[in-house]
Amino acid sequence: MEINFFEQVFWGNTIKQYVIIGIIIVVGLLFKRIISRLLSKLIFKLFKKFADQVNSDTFIGLLLKPIEFFISVFTLYVAIKQLKHPLEVTFFNYKKTIDKVKVNEAFTIGELIDKVFLFLIVLSIFWIVLRIIDFIAHVLLARSAKTKNKADDQLVPFIKELLKFLVSFIGFFVLLGYVFEVNAVSLITGLGIGGIAIAMAAKDSLENLLGSFLIFMDKPFTVGDVVKVDGIEGTIERVGFRSTVLRSADKTTYIIPNRSMIDGVLENLTMRNARRVKFDIGLTYETSNEALKKIIVEINEFLKGNTGTTDATVAFDSFGDSALNIQIIYLVPMKKEFDLAKVKEEVNFKIIEIVEQNGSEFAYPTQRTIGEITGKQEK
Repeated sequence: MEINFFEQVFWGNTIKQYVIIGIIIVVGLLFKRIISRLLSKLIFKLFKKFADQVNSDTFIGLLLKPIEFFISVFTLYVAIKQLKHPLEVTFFNYKKTIDKVKVNEAFTIGELIDKVFLFLIVLSIFWIVLRIIDFIAHVLLARSAKTKNKADDQLVPFIKELLKFLVSFIGFFVLLGYVFEVNAVSLITGLGIGGIAIAMAAKDSLENLLGSFLIFMDKPFTVGDVVKVDGIEGTIERVGFRSTVLRSADKTTYIIPNRSMIDGVLENLTMRNARRVKFDIGLTYETSNEALKKIIVEINEFLKGNTGTTDATVAFDSFGDSALNIQIIYLVPMKKEFDLAKVKEEVNFKIIEIVEQNGSEFAYPTQRTIGEITGKQEK
């Protein structure tokens, strides 16, 4: 009696089983992109009303990879389950307690594969959930960008990170419970000294988490504000779960722990209603009293009459080693129409003009020789 070609057995499995495995893998890998797009579009319908102003391509782009990963894992699992050998081979033996009686149990390769694929499937599901959170945050950020309230721009990224942390935390214990069959409650209560050590190691993370909550409660700054903390000045780009991201004027990115943002002295430069400018100019000692007084008056009148400057103070401050020092102080209002650099430039040019018109000159450090001094005395 002739044996059917497909019923021939090689390494414990028939050729038919190998063919079925090959077909499943090829079909799964060929159509995973199409199936992923279809599933993404179906899931997007659940968020269509919520995300009516956002293109569906953004949602599909976020979910494409995790769904493809899920389909690939599921396809390989279904394909491998068509085998008999070596799935039934014992991987190792262990003792299991049933009704206070220890019984020998065998852990097969098939059970090991079940655990591995269950781990990957659960992982891919939580990956999909995390990407959905990313999309929801993307929609909320797009909406908050249309409002004048900057607090929304700051709150959305924080809630996004918080939700992703909670989902990851839940996913970790789901993996422990369903894949590794570990009782999470017993694990936590049984940590003992190890749990204290872990808590001590997580002390900084908990302080940064508390710092993030305090930032949202007190609102010392919002996204887009220019702040200065610990000598670092920059624009707030994002307030995260653990740290705050600053972008300096030279485009350097600083990542500062939230604890430092609330513990240190923080200057919110955006909340100032004006910028203070203070500097000295030095005039030569050849300048007469009348010219000095006139220069001070004219500079003062210009600053008080200029719309870009307020609260001006101009005064003869001190006698320098080589100059008569005039101190100039004024404020520049923090308004869009006033550029600090341009206002300072305008003031500086006007000061030069006033000094020259009054026949004076700016002093600079000079040294006189003994011959110059004695020659002047002889004259």
